[in-house]
Amino acid sequence: MLVSHSRFLAQVSENAALHLIAEFEEKAKSLEIFPERNPLLSDPLIPSGKYRKLLMAKRYLLVYQVKGLVVYIDAVVDCRQDYAFLL
Repeated sequence: MLVSHSRFLAQVSENAALHLIAEFEEKAKSLEIFPERNPLLSDPLIPSGKYRKLLMAKRYLLVYQVKGLVVYIDAVVDCRQDYAFLL
C-alpha cells in the first residue's frame, strides 16, 4: 500500500513521495519503543481493541496491531478515502 501511495504522489511531486517514505520509516521505527501509545481504531465491524492507528504525513493512517513483542503494520491508508474495504 505504501508503494501505491508513493507512486501516486511521485506523479505530482517526487519530493512528496520521498517524504512519505521517510516518514513511514520514522513512524514505523518509533513503534518499537511504545506501540500502545496510539489510539485504538474503533469501528463496529472490527474486534474491539485489535487495531491501533497512527497518523503520518498529515493524511495517511498506519493501521497496526501489537501481538506480544511484535508490531504488525496491516495497512497504510489515505484518510481522505473510504477505507471500509479493509474491514
